[in-house]
Amino acid sequence: MNCISKFTRRDVLAGAAAFMAAPSWAQVADYPSRSVRVIVSFTAGGTTDIIARAVAQKLTERFKQNFVIDNRPGGGGNIGTELAARAPADGYTLIVNSVGPMAVNLTLYKKLNINPLVDLVPVVQIADVPNVLVVNPSVPAKTFDDFIAYAKSMPGALNYGSTGIGTSSHLSGYMLSKRVSVETTHVPYKGAEALTDLLAGRLQFMFATIPSVIQHIQAGKLRAIAVTSAKRSRSMPEVPTVAERGFPGFEAGSWFGFFAPKGTPESIVLALNKAVNDALPSLEAQLVREGADPVGGSPQQFGQFVQREYEKWRAVVRESGATAE
Repeated sequence: MNCISKFTRRDVLAGAAAFMAAPSWAQVADYPSRSVRVIVSFTAGGTTDIIARAVAQKLTERFKQNFVIDNRPGGGGNIGTELAARAPADGYTLIVNSVGPMAVNLTLYKKLNINPLVDLVPVVQIADVPNVLVVNPSVPAKTFDDFIAYAKSMPGALNYGSTGIGTSSHLSGYMLSKRVSVETTHVPYKGAEALTDLLAGRLQFMFATIPSVIQHIQAGKLRAIAVTSAKRSRSMPEVPTVAERGFPGFEAGSWFGFFAPKGTPESIVLALNKAVNDALPSLEAQLVREGADPVGGSPQQFGQFVQREYEKWRAVVRESGATAE
């Protein structure tokens, strides 16, 4: 599937429901009988990896078999995502994936070897991780309104960093600039270097996942201005949302969940779904402390959510003109 423009809503929804048609012969009582590989499409120590390892440990305890993290970074998450999609649909290869590979890259990249919305099936959403608008302390703004007024007084003078073209941090900055009619300059980086330059004052602001900056905020090295979730984050309840500051519908951030190769038996999908839902209450304090809001829910709910995210980011990416190869 190389031409993503040919993917229809029917194709995408087929992926979300594909596991329902899977063979019913797989017995939950026999699964898993050996170690399960959990692919993470990003480097060790990142937000996806941290969340995946926390849940994998609970699954190891639940099923008495090892759920082993396999980091396969590269290609904006596409390498690990394709590896998972091409794995046997037997429940022994899963992936914890996020908004970029699942909802953004189909539009951002001109050619993909797979369609993750069709070739992977949703198992369960683990957590939402809002972005937070942070500024270097040299920026005089202490509130969202202050920041917008400051940016408008200096058109084109403020630089914001991102972890790469088409990433959530980039598109969040683009969305804000458009919504508030402020001219800013985007400076893309590869990964964490953007945060380094923000801390050093070479950048003025950035949208970053809460887990990646919460310690710097607490230490006073960065100032939190607003979060991009629909409601305030449990990790930073004192920080307002962009939406409540006068821009309704402004939602942008990351989310994380389990997916399995298309054709994975329904009984295995449902067993994993139940196990993760059962584990989330015991992980809640840890996840909230690290900047994530636990979610849970059914495979169908997760599939519908991913579809909505794909449609939202498809429009933003197209409007922004962002492309990646």
